[in-house]
Amino acid sequence: MASTNVALDVQPEPAVAGACRLCGAGLKHTLVDLGKSPLCETFLDSRQIDQMEPFFPLHVLICDNCWLAQLKEYVTPDGIFTSEYPYYSSYSTSWVAHARAYCEMITRRRGLNEHSFVVELASNDGYLLQHFPDLGVPNILGVEPSANVAEVAARKGIPVRVDFFGRELAARIVAEQGHADVVLGNNVLAHVPDLNDFFGGAAYLVKREGVITFEFPHLETLLKYNQFDTIYHEHFCYFSATAIAALAKRHGLVFLDVEELTTHGGSLRVFLAHTGTPSKAVLDRLAHEEALGFKTLDFYKGFEQKVRNTKRKLLSFLIEAKEAGKTVAGYGAPGKGNTLLNYCGIGTDFIDFTVDRNPHKHGRYTPGTHIPILPVEAIDQHKPDYVLILPWNLKTEISAQMKHIGDWGGKFVVPIPEATIIDPRDPK
Repeated sequence: MASTNVALDVQPEPAVAGACRLCGAGLKHTLVDLGKSPLCETFLDSRQIDQMEPFFPLHVLICDNCWLAQLKEYVTPDGIFTSEYPYYSSYSTSWVAHARAYCEMITRRRGLNEHSFVVELASNDGYLLQHFPDLGVPNILGVEPSANVAEVAARKGIPVRVDFFGRELAARIVAEQGHADVVLGNNVLAHVPDLNDFFGGAAYLVKREGVITFEFPHLETLLKYNQFDTIYHEHFCYFSATAIAALAKRHGLVFLDVEELTTHGGSLRVFLAHTGTPSKAVLDRLAHEEALGFKTLDFYKGFEQKVRNTKRKLLSFLIEAKEAGKTVAGYGAPGKGNTLLNYCGIGTDFIDFTVDRNPHKHGRYTPGTHIPILPVEAIDQHKPDYVLILPWNLKTEISAQMKHIGDWGGKFVVPIPEATIIDPRDPK
């Protein structure tokens, strides 16, 4: 099918080592340095815990030109999103419900129907695209680089291209299936090292009258609520609306609209298109960030000290609990949890085990800290005094599922923004 959309963007991109991955400016300002850590999704088997394990710097820099927060690329994406990638979105019921609500919203808002074409970038196990056929939108396509999770989506009847997305793949999709009415990516932008290739591909793939939507954790909430554990090697960038505006401008897109979400501790959903006028919400959000100082280096100072304080408070709690003879288990084995555990130096000397709903992680060990990962039922078997909720963004869902730990006097511990104890027997 011949393209009738805008020309494929082939402008030169930043390629200099140590340069901003958006604008190419030199990077020289530290936001936070978390030392060195292993890849957060490289869960180990019993043989691997006795072998050498690679650690890489977790040093976040801030660009003083476009204000994008970012890591250097220590590991390439094909070294992360392999055929054994262990993250499956569908194991969080609240996240699946959020995905369905998105599908209902975008179908209604854009008037999607049986003739529409929707493409999701980083479609994982089909947790989102599975909802569109029931809404009368059967023409869907997922793009997912990890073959194992893509296979789960394929078994649900969802067509998936197992590949990394960029301009080249966008051109192939357009040639074979035409331009898309909606291009979406939820929590994928942070995982993209070559932002301009990815953004350029999305801009080419979407119809002239179509829309692109992205959701991502908001840099403002990361800083405000001390969410340093969301920093890991799989996340190359940390976004504000200010950075999105710079990306949109670079690729000739209009920053149409923005919504604030509660997901992942505080996220933004942005709407981009070839034509249109920015909404009041966009203008207000950009003005808000500028007023806070997002375009000044002073705004970012002090974050590293907040992180160090949180580390000390969590360790103080764990030391006191263990010296009192208390038992501590973890709940969850998320990427953010592994940043927290490694930065704080928390291993089996503090946490006996952690549990996870994802059976692909059972029998394995957390990277770096080597805490065994067991089925959720292990909590009931061992009845720990404290359960440390590592995916704190799901604390409401988890505390509701596990409130019965109060029957034996168990309590939850939420580590972010600082160690907080929650008694499930307390109605407050």
